[in-house]
Amino acid sequence: MKNFIESQFVRIGLVQSISSCDPDRNIAVAEEQIRYAAQHGAQIVCLQELFRTLYFCDTEDHRYFRLAESVPGPTTVFMQTLAAELGVVIIVSLFEERAPGLYHNTAAVIDADGAYLGKYRKNHIPDDPGFHEKFYFTSGDTGYRVFQTQYARIGVLICWDQWYPEAARITALMGADILFFPTAIGWDITETSDEVNREQYEAWQIIQRSHAIANGVHVVTVNRTGIETGTRFWGGSFVTNPFGTVLYQASHDTSETHVMKIDLNLNRKYREVWPFLRDRRIDTYQPIMNRLID
Repeated sequence: MKNFIESQFVRIGLVQSISSCDPDRNIAVAEEQIRYAAQHGAQIVCLQELFRTLYFCDTEDHRYFRLAESVPGPTTVFMQTLAAELGVVIIVSLFEERAPGLYHNTAAVIDADGAYLGKYRKNHIPDDPGFHEKFYFTSGDTGYRVFQTQYARIGVLICWDQWYPEAARITALMGADILFFPTAIGWDITETSDEVNREQYEAWQIIQRSHAIANGVHVVTVNRTGIETGTRFWGGSFVTNPFGTVLYQASHDTSETHVMKIDLNLNRKYREVWPFLRDRRIDTYQPIMNRLID
């Protein structure tokens, strides 16, 4: 049994970017920033949601289905070669074409030796002004996933999943040491109230910090930034420890690659001091399976 004074350090790379309309350029920028992160000691690097393209879900347009690719496919193969060269784990968020007319919002996980470990398909699909994802993506059917990488056992969820405590809980119960959330979220550019914008960002961060606290795991969220059509993506990528303390937070409006060292042994420390998992009354939770308790 490990003593919780022992450290299990892992270095996480977060790549927050302003995307362009050129997928090849976006891949080149991602490669450059992954290399930068690796040079600064990163062992696991996470890219933002749908990093290859602009956020096309702001409108419903059949032409954008041509942006999709198979997973594994060209981008994952490229990232496998890069991961093996650098010895880093890479989390890659992609627009997956499973078959003509069947598409997913998918994250692929590539191990530090270049091995493709598998994928998670986004379960919760939003349909809001500026975020018409139900037009493009069907809900995921991989179930929640945990991936044993060379450096840590990680869970990957995607953007809208981050608002649902059940998703984080299940992934943590499956043994994830760290929850990663590749993300694309921002403010409506017509919203001029600083109070409203601040409230939205803080709610977004707080709900994810609560996942860290409730489950005793680190949380890493990587958001895009920049203005695209009607949305100002709010960046603010961040890392929390297992008690919700923000260890790092990126700026709101600039591209930023950061490497953060975390101590996975803190998971054990906080879970033993705050034994939420021990005291769960799973025998009382059946009502949560209802859409609403009338």
